[in-house]
Amino acid sequence: MKRALLVIAKRPAAGQTKTRLAPPLSLEQAAALYECFLRDTLEVARTVPKMTRFINYLPHESENYFRSLAPDFELLLQTGDDLGARLDFALTHCLTNGFERAVIMDSDSPTLPADYIARAFDELEEQDVVLGPCNDGGYYLIGLKKPAPRLLREVKMSTPFVVRDTLELARQENLRAALLPEWYDVDTVNELAQLRAELENGKAEAKWTHEFLKNWRLETGD
Repeated sequence: MKRALLVIAKRPAAGQTKTRLAPPLSLEQAAALYECFLRDTLEVARTVPKMTRFINYLPHESENYFRSLAPDFELLLQTGDDLGARLDFALTHCLTNGFERAVIMDSDSPTLPADYIARAFDELEEQDVVLGPCNDGGYYLIGLKKPAPRLLREVKMSTPFVVRDTLELARQENLRAALLPEWYDVDTVNELAQLRAELENGKAEAKWTHEFLKNWRLETGD
């Protein structure tokens, strides 16, 4: 069975990535932290066996950056006017080009357990769609075994109702849906504090992110 795992990512750039974390970070630090998130996410993806791994990237001129960052990943340019359209394009591309299961995940959850990703593919043995819910109402991954454009293009993203609305559309489409355990992505200062505490207490592991936060703490005296 051919399986595709996609990590959606942007090239880190000051003022364009993780801007809600500035302050307390500078815009340059926020971009550097996002690169650590991305590196740790790719490490998590590498531990999930028996699949083809993609970086679903933006902007288009960043191909060389991502090819250098992760030469073991395939590259797929994000295509579409908004996030839902881009997610639909990526999943449909894989599912209409020989893959029988496709899962796409964010790059904002550097401590996500690899087991959750593996479970997503397991759920797709019996279910049509699988969601990894975040505690803010969105999701950290979505997986399909056949294209389902409505679930992505007709949901308003970045609201507290993304999972709820996606499940309702799945019901309307007569698609069987499963939920993974809840996790969190890091978009806000409070989520950053949670991440830092878990890393410092040994409750999670993310090598690149942990090193960045340790150094930042030393610089600020925080």
